[in-house]
Amino acid sequence: MSFDTPEENRKFAEKFKFNFPLLCDTDRKIGLAYGAATKASDEYASRIAYVIDENGKIAQAHPKVDASSYPAMQLNDL
Repeated sequence: MSFDTPEENRKFAEKFKFNFPLLCDTDRKIGLAYGAATKASDEYASRIAYVIDENGKIAQAHPKVDASSYPAMQLNDL
């Protein structure tokens, strides 16, 4: 999820050949709720991650992640 617009996220997903849509949080409500932003005027979200279990509960919280290595690390852990 990012603070980018749907059009910006669509282009980003196409560029990197993602086979899934990216979620948009242009009003930063979710970013504020989950700690990825400290104020609604933040330009960028912090790189954080949550693992949600099959019951919709937060199973893991990662307050700082490296976008280049985290996905593979998390998939390996799962």
